[in-house]
Amino acid sequence: MIDTINAFSSFSVDDLNKAKEFYSQTLGIEVESKDGMGLSLHLGKSTSAFLYAKKDHQPATFTVLNFEVDDIDAAVAALEKEGVTFEHYNNKDLPQDEKGILRGSRAGRGPDIAWFKDPAGNILSIKQVED
Repeated sequence: MIDTINAFSSFSVDDLNKAKEFYSQTLGIEVESKDGMGLSLHLGKSTSAFLYAKKDHQPATFTVLNFEVDDIDAAVAALEKEGVTFEHYNNKDLPQDEKGILRGSRAGRGPDIAWFKDPAGNILSIKQVED
């Protein structure tokens, strides 16, 4: 086993300036520029993610970042006020309500979760903290 000090995730975007504005202004995350190499998102006590520009960026087709919230309905409403549009997937096995929230806890099928995209098209989610 390797002897690690810390771990973090990273993913690409097509425009660092748009990403910085979205993550800092729209989502309210502390964002730090890293010597022109990319952006560090400070997500919690010791949690971070690194965003880097990639000329041939292709948006992730899976969720790259999940944000846990205490109240998913309030979080959806707050993000919609900031102009965020929630994804509505046409999947009968994972039905979403009109807000785009999959109410998994009610059906005993996982958490309540809703998905949206960053300006680069990467998929993000907000997820209700489970008791």
